[in-house]
Amino acid sequence: MKTFKLISLDVLEKQGDELKNMPIDLTDGLIINREDEDNHWLVEAYMDDSYKDYFQQMQDENREYVLQVKISKESNEPATMMVKLVGLNQIGSSMNVLFLGTLLNRKQEKVEEMLQALIQEGYQGTELLEKFKEKSKLFDISSSSK
Repeated sequence: MKTFKLISLDVLEKQGDELKNMPIDLTDGLIINREDEDNHWLVEAYMDDSYKDYFQQMQDENREYVLQVKISKESNEPATMMVKLVGLNQIGSSMNVLFLGTLLNRKQEKVEEMLQALIQEGYQGTELLEKFKEKSKLFDISSSSK
């Protein structure tokens, strides 16, 4: 298992035709790559208990949610996760919320976007492959885990 600092947490919710972003003010938090066969991640978010009703409703609905999290430092790109709330605990005047889920594959999305752009620029065949390899190194998509 690998543990990282949770820097920010936003819950994404569909309201009508729009996707609304609900930022959560964290006191602290961790995100743990469980490195299991299902590629599960555990998110522990520690916050003021003013969010209790919001997360209690989420727990009662017992469905999957989409989170955007920043890991390790503020300057990192947010990672998108599909999660279920698995724990809600009162700790004095604070609380922690536990989510279990998986990272969504943003690497594949970036690869597809880059290929589409190169094709629109007129590259094809061997030339397309060479240009793709060149751009992949520039953007380091081969080692990105998001």
